[in-house]
Amino acid sequence: MKKNTINILKTALLSTVLIGSIGCKSDNEDEDLNFNGLEESYTIDRFKVLNIDTKMGGNFTWSINDSIISQDSQLDFISPVVKTYPLTLKIESGGTTKTYNSKIIVKQETGTYSKYISNVFDFRPAVGQFINEIPEYENGDTFTKMLQKAKESLVGGNSTMLTLGGFGGYVVFGFDHTIPNMNGRDFKILGNAFWGNDASQPRSGSCEPGIIMVAYDRNKNGKPDDNEWYEIAGSEYFKNTTVKDYNITYFKPNENKPPVPGSEFWQTDTEYIKWQDNLGNLGFKTRNTFHAQSYYPMWLSDTSYSFTGTKLMNNYYDQSGTGSYWVGKSYDFGYADNAPNNDEASNIDISWAVDRNGKYVKLPGIDFVKVYTGTNQEAGWLGEVSTEVAGAYDLYLN
Repeated sequence: MKKNTINILKTALLSTVLIGSIGCKSDNEDEDLNFNGLEESYTIDRFKVLNIDTKMGGNFTWSINDSIISQDSQLDFISPVVKTYPLTLKIESGGTTKTYNSKIIVKQETGTYSKYISNVFDFRPAVGQFINEIPEYENGDTFTKMLQKAKESLVGGNSTMLTLGGFGGYVVFGFDHTIPNMNGRDFKILGNAFWGNDASQPRSGSCEPGIIMVAYDRNKNGKPDDNEWYEIAGSEYFKNTTVKDYNITYFKPNENKPPVPGSEFWQTDTEYIKWQDNLGNLGFKTRNTFHAQSYYPMWLSDTSYSFTGTKLMNNYYDQSGTGSYWVGKSYDFGYADNAPNNDEASNIDISWAVDRNGKYVKLPGIDFVKVYTGTNQEAGWLGEVSTEVAGAYDLYLN
């Protein structure tokens, strides 16, 4: 090959490399230009989420004073306190670090929030001895009517109670503001759990633990429709006695069939409502002498219905050994109807939320809660273990 030809090729190759290098440099510069720095200040109401998105790559450190509050490319900030927070953002990109300063002004909201439940979006109990009684079903009631009754039971500060029946029965409710995810426990769910006075059996009495799911209203439409649900990982979540993706199906009973009484006085029909699960188990829910109404939701026309979720190990045991005295032990933390309402053990920390893979998530706060019965157990004459919900409230609002 001629010498001048080689020189031409070298020059062309060098030009290509230079152009490529210049192109890459321009891309980096454009990426930096996508973020024009923080505004001088940001103003947001209490209990509202402020979102600042840098829309760029790099390593991020958001801090208030000396406390790191996020290391993501975007910041979700919420506060229940009227206050001005000094905000610092450090971005490390391409070997350089840039620092931006601003402040977040949290102001008093216009209007008044309620710390209590503001709406009930869904109510689907499993079978149980208090179904059609709490709340009461009246002939002709539809799902819409029963949902309205559920709202009347739970909304506001004078809430009463809903029963969720056996495993999987649930209620979905929400608040008129975002409950912030702060340090410590953030909200309380009320039930009817209590502990006995037996010092040898602490935290035992009547506890019917319910699984808690939470969601943040990312699309800001006030409905739990396009939002991912996260499970509150209570004390039993990571134990091998807990079953994930448990599924149970209940079959509508023939209320006119001859009953099959049991050997105990309270066993009116031991083959009342058939059930089966995805572990190969099947059986019947017993009808007892204390409740004569149908245990199957009368407003459901389906001949069967199913639930899927996390199942906890049975927590009730027969302390008497003769079936006369059943006791429900409380789990350590993270469940509804698992501890007395006046005890901090019934308070819930949003930071306990995990995704479907069991990985902890960082939510700015939550707007919606789903509670469902977490065990599939019958406790003798007490009947099925069923979570009750008697309200809920934000711990940051007075």
